[in-house]
Amino acid sequence: MPSPLKPYFKKELIAYDKAFEEKDYQRAFQHLERAHIIGQAYPYHHSLVHWEMLIFGFKTKNIREIIGQIPRLLVGGIKSFVGKIPVGNTGGANVPPLKPMVIENDLKVIFDTVKK
Repeated sequence: MPSPLKPYFKKELIAYDKAFEEKDYQRAFQHLERAHIIGQAYPYHHSLVHWEMLIFGFKTKNIREIIGQIPRLLVGGIKSFVGKIPVGNTGGANVPPLKPMVIENDLKVIFDTVKK
């Protein structure tokens, strides 16, 4: 992951931790989704977010998320490594794993800023 992108990725993970501590699980998961979008092109970061989503599933006793994250965790980093990611996909078990999705405007601005 390029250095200029790392603070945005870390910010989402910190916000996830804070929201989870506050028991705002919906907001917490949204931060994981945003971290996924930021990190999905980078094998380590992509896998890290899927790991966090798997742990989230265990902590919240969400069987669907647990089952959905296992294959994503196994192949997500590989797909990043070979450059075959569905851009914008939020990474949760609530969306098809290969479906490209629209990226939120504020995340587009981050990507555009980092490209410059």
